[in-house]
Amino acid sequence: MKILITGATGFVGTRLVKKLESLGHRIVVTTRNPQSAKKNLGQHIDTYEWNAPHGDFPIESLSGVEAVINLMGENIAAKRWSDAQKLKLRESRIVSTEKLVSALHNSGVKVFLSTSAIGFYPTNLPQKLTEQDVVGDSFLAALCEDWERKAAEAPDTIRKLIVRVGVVLGAEGGALSKLLPLFKLGLGGPVGDGKQMMSWIHVDDLVEIFCEAISNQNFQGIANAVAPNTVSNKEFTKALARGVRRPALFPAPAVALKLAMGELSTIVLDSQNIDCSSLKQWNFTFKYPTIDKAMNQICRG
Repeated sequence: MKILITGATGFVGTRLVKKLESLGHRIVVTTRNPQSAKKNLGQHIDTYEWNAPHGDFPIESLSGVEAVINLMGENIAAKRWSDAQKLKLRESRIVSTEKLVSALHNSGVKVFLSTSAIGFYPTNLPQKLTEQDVVGDSFLAALCEDWERKAAEAPDTIRKLIVRVGVVLGAEGGALSKLLPLFKLGLGGPVGDGKQMMSWIHVDDLVEIFCEAISNQNFQGIANAVAPNTVSNKEFTKALARGVRRPALFPAPAVALKLAMGELSTIVLDSQNIDCSSLKQWNFTFKYPTIDKAMNQICRG
């Protein structure tokens, strides 16, 4: 199958491209920098320049494409959330997705997989939340809701899946790429009081979700891409410390994080206990269902 991927040069995208190619699929990517994309993904990759969100989508990139995977979006944790950064976060997702979806009309594409995030849901609630729960009232929730609304405007002739992604764990990127060096030095510890729930997923399981969704007709609607066993931040910290065989004795006080990160600190201080009920219903098998199994693989290979 010929598959177009946006955001292919990111942490998840690079692994997804390699996995899909190993399964025999032909990959096309849209990117701001085709030369850099070929360097990272391989010179054989078909690349089309797209200066999203401001430039026009390259319609010619969809020739012969049967499935589209939309991973693009400015890194949520890259900078403090100034008004300018918030606008950048929104435009990179909402405006870009709007242009992509517009191009899907009369394109011949049969499957459209688009990312969102568990930031869609309310925070700091005692109960576990499923795909049936309502949107929250935070900046992230509004961002995800508007992002998903644009993705849902894809033609009804296309099978659509919106993947609400949790905290993605892997050694090469995401949260752990910043935490691992500290923990290996014995300088890690829980964040805040450590009681906040973390809904996480190993990057390899996330890649498998997209791979299976390409061909499995049951994968449509909304899916929470989180492991079946959520953990508290304290449990997460202990598992990471065990993985690197170091103590975790240096907590990060909530007040200090709020001062350093501003509103951005909510992504590490807020609690979200999210259930992967759609994936369970579709009998998806997690390779890394528990935090210890995930950490052992990430820390020790």
